[in-house]
Amino acid sequence: MKHIQKWFELMAGICREEMAREERAREIFAGANPDLQSLQTPACWRRPFRINRTRV
Repeated sequence: MKHIQKWFELMAGICREEMAREERAREIFAGANPDLQSLQTPACWRRPFRINRTRV
């Protein structure tokens, strides 16, 4: 079965390095639990106001 999988990977153009990179990325990002609640507010409302206008 592994031999068939190896042939398929060769025909599909998937190399071992690419599979290793994907596995590493899954390890890094699988445990991440991003807080998406803060993204419910539009970005323009989340940014601090910048008032650069000077009065003469």
